Amino acid sequence: MTHNNANDLDLQIDQAALKPLFKMKPHRHVFALLIDWTLIIAAIYFCLQFFNPLTYILAVLIIGARMHGLAILMHDASHYRFLKNRKWNDLLTNLVTMYPLFTSIAVYRQNHMRHHRHLNTEDDPDWVAKLTMREFRFPKTRTEFLLTVFSYFTLYQGAKDAIWFLKRFQAPEKAKTGKLEDKRPKLIFMFVLFTVLTITGTWQYYILFWFVPYLSTFFMFQYIRSVAEHFGELAYDHLLTSTRTVKANAFERFLLAPHNVGYHLEHHLYPGVPFYNLPKLQRILMKDPEYKQKAHVTQGYMAGLLNELNTSPTTLP
Repeated sequence: MTHNNANDLDLQIDQAALKPLFKMKPHRHVFALLIDWTLIIAAIYFCLQFFNPLTYILAVLIIGARMHGLAILMHDASHYRFLKNRKWNDLLTNLVTMYPLFTSIAVYRQNHMRHHRHLNTEDDPDWVAKLTMREFRFPKTRTEFLLTVFSYFTLYQGAKDAIWFLKRFQAPEKAKTGKLEDKRPKLIFMFVLFTVLTITGTWQYYILFWFVPYLSTFFMFQYIRSVAEHFGELAYDHLLTSTRTVKANAFERFLLAPHNVGYHLEHHLYPGVPFYNLPKLQRILMKDPEYKQKAHVTQGYMAGLLNELNTSPTTLP
């Protein structure tokens, strides 16, 4: 499979309708960030006011889902779809999303751009790494897949994923300038955070409401999304069949597919389109006969995706 974006395909698209979709609207990105952090804080507050096992589980689900939302916004920023000023794009993204998730945008971007350039090939670092993991070996029965999903509540699977994630996105790789990433801002951020937690005696809340969701529901939602994007009943013989768009319902969008991340095929075709314009992009693409016929579009995560994971083995194209 050699196609990497829409420029390699012969799609008949109205360019006049397409062009406005690339325009960045930073206020939309900032509003999404505020929503995610507000929901995290509200979940913590509500749980502390009415603490019991049920409210704690609910808080862990909401916090993990909004952590996932923050990661999706970081992904948009890794394509410089947040701010035109690239320095501020990266600095603000690190402070409000990446440093709290223990990594940085620079290292993520290097890995992610290779994923886009070499989608689902031996040069795609995400694809190759995941094919070595048992949880990404398909086909799976619905029961096998759900057991893997629920294993994240033991924290064991999430701890494994966190080790893999942190190793992968902490490596001091050289940027295009040839310079190593400056780790000092991240170290200062972590020092200030841990100092405040120690002085205020709030480590227990940090563990309960950040560390536990991070090792459970955050990585659980990441896993489900990763499977939806590139695994299970995909033909891998064409860009339009090498990744999946999932049309999610409102509940699924809140938990599994925040900020239009389900429109993954459209993102690979036009990575310069910000997340808030992806639904419009798909409506335009649907007017092209080749896209409408070939594009792998799945209706829902809980119904459609689950039905597609037990049919086709995942192999390198």
